[in-house]
Amino acid sequence: MEDATTGRQLFVLLPFLMIAGLVVYAALPAEPPAWALGAAGGVILLVMLVLRRTAWLGWASLALAAWLGLCLLPLHAHWFGTAMLYRPAYGLFEARVDEILSATPQSRRLVISQIAPAEGSRGVPIRRARLLAPPEPVLAPGDTIRANMRFAPVPGPVLPGTYDGQFHSYFDGIGAYGNVTSGFERVGEGAADATRFIEIMRMTIGARIDAVLDGPAAAIGRAMVMGDQSGITDETRAVMAASGLAHVYSISGLHLSIVAGGVFFLLRWLLAAIPATATRWPVKKVAAVGGLAAAFFYLLLAGGLGNVPALRSTLMLGLVFGAVLAGRRALTMRNVALAAIAIIIIDPASIFRPSFQLSFAAVIALIGIYEMPRPVRDRQAGFVSRMARTVWATALTSFIAGAATLLFSAYHFQQTAPLGVLGNVLALPVVSLVIMPFAVLSVLAMPFGAEAPFVIVMGWGIERMMDVAELVAGWSQGLIGNPLLTGWALLIGLAALGIFAAVTHWARLVAPVLAIPLVLAFGLDQRPDLLIADSTQAVALREDTGLALVTGRPGSFAVNAWAQHYQEKIAPKADSARCDSIACVAQTGDFSISIIRNAAAFAEDCGRHALIVARVPAPATCRGGQVVDGVALARLGVHWLRWEEEAGRFEIRTAIPDVSRPWRVWPR
Repeated sequence: MEDATTGRQLFVLLPFLMIAGLVVYAALPAEPPAWALGAAGGVILLVMLVLRRTAWLGWASLALAAWLGLCLLPLHAHWFGTAMLYRPAYGLFEARVDEILSATPQSRRLVISQIAPAEGSRGVPIRRARLLAPPEPVLAPGDTIRANMRFAPVPGPVLPGTYDGQFHSYFDGIGAYGNVTSGFERVGEGAADATRFIEIMRMTIGARIDAVLDGPAAAIGRAMVMGDQSGITDETRAVMAASGLAHVYSISGLHLSIVAGGVFFLLRWLLAAIPATATRWPVKKVAAVGGLAAAFFYLLLAGGLGNVPALRSTLMLGLVFGAVLAGRRALTMRNVALAAIAIIIIDPASIFRPSFQLSFAAVIALIGIYEMPRPVRDRQAGFVSRMARTVWATALTSFIAGAATLLFSAYHFQQTAPLGVLGNVLALPVVSLVIMPFAVLSVLAMPFGAEAPFVIVMGWGIERMMDVAELVAGWSQGLIGNPLLTGWALLIGLAALGIFAAVTHWARLVAPVLAIPLVLAFGLDQRPDLLIADSTQAVALREDTGLALVTGRPGSFAVNAWAQHYQEKIAPKADSARCDSIACVAQTGDFSISIIRNAAAFAEDCGRHALIVARVPAPATCRGGQVVDGVALARLGVHWLRWEEEAGRFEIRTAIPDVSRPWRVWPR
């Protein structure tokens, strides 16, 4: 029994060690040589061979999992990676439509491949690109398009430690972002295949929803039915996030469980009600197959393998229904580990996305609490008691999931929802009993053209959910914090989750409790005294009243991203800024900076200020202070600076640690 328990614990730890290997690979200062990875794997396999008849074999398998994690991204880069466009490219191109990411009345976001220049245009050495295109003509995957296009390099992170578009684009095979400038047309129709059929079906479903609903109800309806969130406005997202309901419009375990579970129980009830099938068929197993088919169909509507939360939930449901078919226990931490391993192998870069981290943490916490001993339910309880239990279960589930994901959501979104449990208790009954059932009925009725009544009821439910979101968000005013966390906080959270998952009794709660003081001691970040954009003129300085621009345009992409990240307004002009034709100078009580506009200012300002900022290369003679020039900004991206009083200089962090990794936009 003890060996079995140890084996289970070690198996549960496998995805955590794979994640650790992926993190180590991404953090390396340079690409590891293939021979070194191969040698490390050979050593581990040799050790496992030596230990094959001992109790240490299981522990050696953890080292193998870490090594596999270290190798996964290089392997995916070999199979799916691309060259990254370094300079903008213009011209007339033909390309194949691989995917339609989103569509609005104003534009569409496409993924295109097989990009070929036409009429003397210069080619681009990339595998795929993301393209912003007009809403007409009608397109489907496989079609060939022709247009004048402009391609630009994929931008880097807007701040150190934030979402890295270059990293994720590279492993998706996307080497540039582009837009259509003129002459957009479809010049070829793709072959009829499953991908094209599914995409046409998704577009048709979205159009049917838009024909009945409008505004936020239509946008959220499209998101919950077919995974297209492009129509959800920033205002709606902010309200849903503040009320703890942002997860509702992202197709994940909640939605798939309602749909697949509903089909399972409905089929089971119908088959059990028919004497001929109830006595001759394995009703529960037939219903499980039906539930699994419903989950797979919903995954296809949600975007397939590209929708990581939906994929993870479908894999979990597959394991659950597989356990039903095999007559085994369904909800176990082992199944969570299996689903996680599958996702990590299929899409290893996804572990760096918020969607994976949030869903992974929530499922581990819920399964972990579910596995613990609890009182036996009274099956003879009355209606009031059952309703009270349902409300309590909803509140407890929301609290557990919210607590498990708090660290990760705070890191990625710099926002918490203090009344999220209340928001979920009030809104989830509407989601479970109105929105999702009528969403399913509307899709089933669409082939007959009878979906309008069901879509209307779904829209009514969405509006009531939005009423709850606005109410709870209003109550949360003044309570929502803006925590700033470092990457160490995520590593502490990952370690706590691993221990929580592996331990099989109440002692597992010690890990998250110990994580709290560790995060407070090592995971809290500070606000910058200075921010320097890499691709615009924006330079923001912290004054007594907050951040303010020394140079740059208010409302630019970088400025808006900074304001959203730090949840503070950035004033359009710093009070201390003084500008002339060759430089801008700003001074605080601790330091002064000069932003060079003309090379003539170097002779006057070098050595007189704590920091020189320039968009051109600084001369080697510019000494006496720190320098951030055009070369540093081009190589390392956005600069984050904080004044260190004792050292008398700035701590500098860059959005791009180095340019040697293959996903970086830099000439090779």
